[in-house]
Amino acid sequence: MRPLLLQGHERPLTQIKYNRDGDLLMTVSKDKIANLWYSHNGEHIGCYIGHLGALWTIDCNKTSTLVITGAADNTARLWHAETGRMLHTWELPTAVKRVEFSQDDQYVLMVTEERMGHKSGIYVFAIDISRPEQSNEPIVILRASGAKPTVAAWGYLDKFIVSGHEDGSLSLYDWRNEEVVQTAKAHDGIITDMQMWKDGTYFITSSRDMTARLFETATLDPMKIYKADAPLNTATMTPTQDLVILGGGQAASEVTTTSSRQGKFESRFFHKIFEDEVGRSRGHFGPINTLAVQPDGKGFASGGEDGLVRVHHFDPEYFKFKYDY
Repeated sequence: MRPLLLQGHERPLTQIKYNRDGDLLMTVSKDKIANLWYSHNGEHIGCYIGHLGALWTIDCNKTSTLVITGAADNTARLWHAETGRMLHTWELPTAVKRVEFSQDDQYVLMVTEERMGHKSGIYVFAIDISRPEQSNEPIVILRASGAKPTVAAWGYLDKFIVSGHEDGSLSLYDWRNEEVVQTAKAHDGIITDMQMWKDGTYFITSSRDMTARLFETATLDPMKIYKADAPLNTATMTPTQDLVILGGGQAASEVTTTSSRQGKFESRFFHKIFEDEVGRSRGHFGPINTLAVQPDGKGFASGGEDGLVRVHHFDPEYFKFKYDY
């Protein structure tokens, strides 16, 4: 499994995302630039330039016509995917840490930071694909009663929004009625990533408490736990094999005193059902900050503190893998 090395960023990666078809890969980092690549060969297509601060998050709609980004300049921006033209800018009180299109592409959620007396929140805006200009008035703003939200995702059929919080808790919102349906204590540390299964019925979370966990969306009941030996920044699931991939490593502030092997900068593969570690993929020289799997399950990409994106295409032996139980 020899990876493609994509060198388009000068600072640590913050999020990578495949489009629905899996032929495009979007990457953002703290260097103010969002990049677009062909996933099969790593060819650089272009950039989305306009943000004035570190970029935290990116997503595109199902038809791959619109891209949305969120950054530390307190804005989220909508782009025409093919031309890179900026279509709209949403001004928010604080930095935008996570953006995501709803499953029907009619809405977008944005998670904002808690800064300078401003409370963090989850903003939901309507998206009108028939025109470039969008409404600056959010449909709802969801405020957490406890710790601030760090990540959020749409549940199945866009009925719910699930958020992960700084204190390791989860909240399930009936967002149209602005009600908290369910809460649960998920982790002992900050929740660093949350990724939904393709139908939205369950999701995986990662945390600095060195675990990743699988939860049912409707009830927030825990289903599985995957225990690593280093703090985790990201976790994702593979659609073809029953595997999850975890990424993290020693804190970036301590990396200079550590070799890459001791820092535990590998992508770890766990069996989704049996919770056992079945493999690792090395290569990064710093903590892995973000992971994404191709929708067809034929590969995955990782982005690290070292500013590199590694795109892996699985070997034929991977698809013949059978867990011996």
